[in-house]
Amino acid sequence: MSLERKDEMDHGAWMKEKDLTAVEQTYLTVLIWLDQRLRLVDYLELLENLYYKVNLQMPKSHTEQYNLDNKFWYWYPLYALGSFSTLAYVAAAISGALLGFYYAPATTGDPSTAYNSIVFIMQDLNFGFMLRSIHRWSAQIMVAAVFLHMLRVYFTGAYKEPRELNWIIGIILISLTLVFGYTGYLLPWDQLAFWAGQIGVEMALSIPIVGEWAAQLLFGGFTLGQATLQRMYILHVFLLPFVVTAVIALHIGIVWMQGIAEPH
Repeated sequence: MSLERKDEMDHGAWMKEKDLTAVEQTYLTVLIWLDQRLRLVDYLELLENLYYKVNLQMPKSHTEQYNLDNKFWYWYPLYALGSFSTLAYVAAAISGALLGFYYAPATTGDPSTAYNSIVFIMQDLNFGFMLRSIHRWSAQIMVAAVFLHMLRVYFTGAYKEPRELNWIIGIILISLTLVFGYTGYLLPWDQLAFWAGQIGVEMALSIPIVGEWAAQLLFGGFTLGQATLQRMYILHVFLLPFVVTAVIALHIGIVWMQGIAEPH
């Protein structure tokens, strides 16, 4: 290699190192400026600690616990169903909030205003079909994931002491999830929604002593109408999201304190 060629390569490496140093200095300057105002470093360390604690809380697989040569984790993925259902809930919440900009909870007209708003979302709104499909499928995936999560907890004995309180909270959560699905099912106000609502009225009326009061409270009467749709909309959009989010936060907080149970 000629001396001139070697000098050119050394100069290029020096320039590259100089540029890298300039980038690092810029990065550190920006990081220090932000940290003085937002304490970014503290929060980054908190996230790092959180990441390692979550990984330490995950139960050991049979291959790790017994040093098996066969690396087939035949039960470990079942411990991610709770997180999976939470992600599905977040997707349903975000897509539902966006759908709320275009949905009108009104039974006037033939077909109804509510149904026409769904038709507009599905046919005329840009990416409306995709948005409603994301909302629908994430809600259904959430129901399935929560149900499978409850089965996993039961069959691995994770509901036993000291986790019986969180098991009860999980039962409340799956009940709220079903109510979430039912109220959302009635919002399109089509034939399926109408007859599903009628079944709900009959079920409410079948409750001893308080049946008529329950039907009046939940459905606005013994026949379906604007009061029914208004109640379902309020429950689905303004009440259940806050209640479910609070209960999920409590549920995850208890799991965080107790750790994930090893299979019994």
